[in-house]
Amino acid sequence: MFDIEQLSVYKKIRSLNKKLLPGLLSVETRRPYLVDQLKRASLSVSLNLAEGIGRESPADRKQFLIRARASMLECVSILHVFEDIGYWSDSKCSDLCSEYEEISKMLWSMIRNLNARMNSK
Repeated sequence: MFDIEQLSVYKKIRSLNKKLLPGLLSVETRRPYLVDQLKRASLSVSLNLAEGIGRESPADRKQFLIRARASMLECVSILHVFEDIGYWSDSKCSDLCSEYEEISKMLWSMIRNLNARMNSK
């Protein structure tokens, strides 16, 4: 088992992607650019987290965690667009955004912990 597989934030991201991606991969839409952007951003969250966990230095790790969180915020923004244009229901978008909010808090906590470690040296 890899270190990342033990992280609760990774498990949460993976679970959310399992819910989100199958529906996006099978959907036909007049707005393929939004669907494609959400697919790429949602994958970017887990990929940046994985790359960050694989980094040795706290500064490198922090940069990838920041990128993961930025991609997560991009997902939320796209979900708001989906909600605004009536592409998905308010409740579906709200449920997904709530899960992203939990992930955001977890990533932010990891970033703060890295900051504290870097500042204590």
